Amino acid sequence: MAQAKKITLYILVVFVLYTIINSPDRAAEIVHLGFQGVSNAAKGVGDFMTALVQ
Repeated sequence: MAQAKKITLYILVVFVLYTIINSPDRAAEIVHLGFQGVSNAAKGVGDFMTALVQ
């Protein structure tokens, strides 16, 4: 099982590096979208907690 995790991680790293090298603009856009999603989720949790307290 540990061997499968190592292989999966290796494949994921190779894919990410290939994507960054092959299309850096698209990779930057994907990272930006990811951070924007995390930011929106955190804002939603904050709004929920604020509404809960009031």
